[in-house]
Amino acid sequence: MEPIVNRLDGFDSWNIHKTVLPQHTDHAGVMWHGSYVSWLEEARIEALLKVGLSYSDLSEHGYEMPVISMEITYHKSLYHGELVKLQSWVLPREGVRWPWITKFISNNGSLAAKAKVSLALVRNDRGVNKVIRKVPDQFSQALENLINVSVL
Repeated sequence: MEPIVNRLDGFDSWNIHKTVLPQHTDHAGVMWHGSYVSWLEEARIEALLKVGLSYSDLSEHGYEMPVISMEITYHKSLYHGELVKLQSWVLPREGVRWPWITKFISNNGSLAAKAKVSLALVRNDRGVNKVIRKVPDQFSQALENLINVSVL
């Protein structure tokens, strides 16, 4: 995944490329809706790695970034064997929400789906997840770099 000069509201995108495999499809060879969710998570994890923060490091320190809302709009079906680009943007925080926009672009360049996912940074405190409003210093630069792709 490398940043490129595709912009959305002034922000550069993170990109990964995927191939629709048999395990991603239903019996008719159409990509199953649950596969989109898996690919969205993979795109987020890869972007975090690119800015120097592995999700496992975040977890080892007691933090998680669970999905708190998700909306996917499907424009056209994706099929077994098709190449797909996931183009993701991390937008500035909205309170405790970390919004991501992802477009699924088919190999012919058309928009197959668009997703908006909001995450929250939480910390497990004795079995209870508490929302974190101030990002811990050890993670703040990496999370800021998610938004400012061009600084990398």
